[in-house]
Amino acid sequence: MMTKVLVIDDDINICELLRMYLEKEGYEVRTAPDGAEGIEAIRKHEPDVVLLDVMMPKKDGWQVCREIREHYQTPIIMITAKGDTIDKVLGLELGADDYIVKPLDMKEVFARIKAVLRRYIQHDPNDCERLKFDNLEISLQKYELRVAGKPVDLPPKELELLYFLASNYNRVFTRDQLLDKVWSFDYLGDSRTVDVHIKRLREKLDGASTEWTIKTVWGVGYKFEVYNE
Repeated sequence: MMTKVLVIDDDINICELLRMYLEKEGYEVRTAPDGAEGIEAIRKHEPDVVLLDVMMPKKDGWQVCREIREHYQTPIIMITAKGDTIDKVLGLELGADDYIVKPLDMKEVFARIKAVLRRYIQHDPNDCERLKFDNLEISLQKYELRVAGKPVDLPPKELELLYFLASNYNRVFTRDQLLDKVWSFDYLGDSRTVDVHIKRLREKLDGASTEWTIKTVWGVGYKFEVYNE
């Protein structure tokens, strides 16, 4: 079955360029000219990955990203203006998995699509390992997080980061190590990506337990600290 890509961008030239190159690589491509049609296309076609422009009419990329994350865990790659760090960070905070900077380099586009898809499905479906801590249960097999017994929705990358830290509890990892271990060697972003995902995890896990925490080790990185170990 072909991987389904949805491109949401009001620039017709970019949509057709992406369609042409991605179809040559064997992807099934659909396009939407604005955010409203993009949301409808997601509901109708259930793409495997979304390429989402930031500046669009009717609904901008931020609003579309937010709406996608309310209902779907589909990987999202934001298309941002060159050098606009605010756009990149905001997209990650809203739940995007990665970003591509204009002007688009097709080799980079292919690499990022393959990377997010690989991260999304890299777990072994026969691996039934499940991590359990006080009021916390993480399953990579089901891509499921439960806090105090209640399911909590997480984008795939947030869950993978939490799983990695928790499976290596009380061990400190630098941002570069986390990029390498969780995002994989071919990730083309920077260390701010880790900070944004840690921030979002802390917000969702706030007050869950007094027996563990995601701790910042200043000047080094982060660790999942379990007390009384």
